[in-house]
Amino acid sequence: MFTSNRREVLMGAGAVSALSWVPGARAQAARQIPFTIVINNSPWFDGFRGAVEAYEKETGNKVNLDVNPFGGSLEKQRASVRARDGMFDLLIMNGLYYQEMYHGGFLKPINEIDANFKLDPQMIRYDNTVFWNEANKTHDPNGKLMSVPVNGNIPLLLYRADLYAEHKLTVPSTWDELLANAKKLHNPPRIYGIVQRGARGNPNDISYDWWPYLYSFGGSLFADEPKGDYTITINSPAAKEALDFYIRMAKEAGHPQTGGLAQAQIIQNLATGRAAHALLVIAAWSQLDDPSKSAVVGKLNAARVPGTAKGKPAPVLGHWLAGVPKNVPADRQRAALAFLNWFQTRDAQMKYLAAGAPPVRQDVLADQNLAKDPKNRWMQAMADSSDYVKLMWSVPEGSQIGDALELRLNQAVIGEMTTAQALNTLSDECHAIMQRAGYKTGKLAAL
Repeated sequence: MFTSNRREVLMGAGAVSALSWVPGARAQAARQIPFTIVINNSPWFDGFRGAVEAYEKETGNKVNLDVNPFGGSLEKQRASVRARDGMFDLLIMNGLYYQEMYHGGFLKPINEIDANFKLDPQMIRYDNTVFWNEANKTHDPNGKLMSVPVNGNIPLLLYRADLYAEHKLTVPSTWDELLANAKKLHNPPRIYGIVQRGARGNPNDISYDWWPYLYSFGGSLFADEPKGDYTITINSPAAKEALDFYIRMAKEAGHPQTGGLAQAQIIQNLATGRAAHALLVIAAWSQLDDPSKSAVVGKLNAARVPGTAKGKPAPVLGHWLAGVPKNVPADRQRAALAFLNWFQTRDAQMKYLAAGAPPVRQDVLADQNLAKDPKNRWMQAMADSSDYVKLMWSVPEGSQIGDALELRLNQAVIGEMTTAQALNTLSDECHAIMQRAGYKTGKLAAL
């Protein structure tokens, strides 16, 4: 988990390895055999493809890309890691399902491929999710390095900078300040003060949008997940306060059909100039700053998501990690790791940015010279978020929990349930899921 101390959240520098690489080197000295990456076709995929093409040009090594829709990529990965001989040598895993690969023991720990490989000190750990302690099933930074981050998808607060200038508003640091600003700019149906992902989604819409509220208000899903206490706390008074505020935001300054808005509708409202604020992952930025797709080019800016007056901000992870499966030949494992070693260098991350994808190195995100370019005006917000990012959960039962969250939270937003009823029902359902799976669990008394 991140702290505010940069030295505590970033790993030490890498040493020369048995494969003759040094973090920061322009190209690999050794030629590698071709290998295959399985990846989803995300909005940031073109940037990743640009980085792969740069790697091939610099090194002469061949990379095959197997590109699929979100669900298709997951199913291919699941099938490949369970086969006798895996088809894919590098898995690009989303923050919602990489846990399955860790818990299932399907990945090869990186230092078992090369004992001297280390993350570059500037690579962001993303709540230590690159590490895994098999004994206690936690993201212990002293555990094994299992993956390398390839995309740091987190929500940012996107806001209409032109309207802020016109109305002399200050960028909010708390939810109360955001609500006040949203109410000042709320003029429906011409423009909504804020648009929220209130729909029941697959895999996550409303739960992902609400989670930064939950954490910053002091709520949580589990009592102490890092220490193995899976007591369900989703119906705590703090969680109710967070959900009450989320619904208040929708009622006082939001869209009248918040319960029907998914990510696509959030992007559409922003792009057509009908929304003054939204929490949205940075992957959508390219669409919003594209003259062929957006009516607000140059008018949006980004900031770290707010927190409460007492609680820290908590941008929730929707990131992507690259892991090497156990069931592929050693030479293909080494080829995949050679690419990851190149990918983590500053030079590669600069190429990644130029190709249109958000970097995963803190020194690139925080580079003030790069931030001066108007097209990179979102970068400082990403850099400011690195110390605060938080994972939703680390258990493979997350997909079941997510289904329950989407249904009950949506019911609260559309008024089918009170917030207390929704959270109490969630508590019962999540407790049953964890109990069936054999975890040490319990639940709070009903609200």
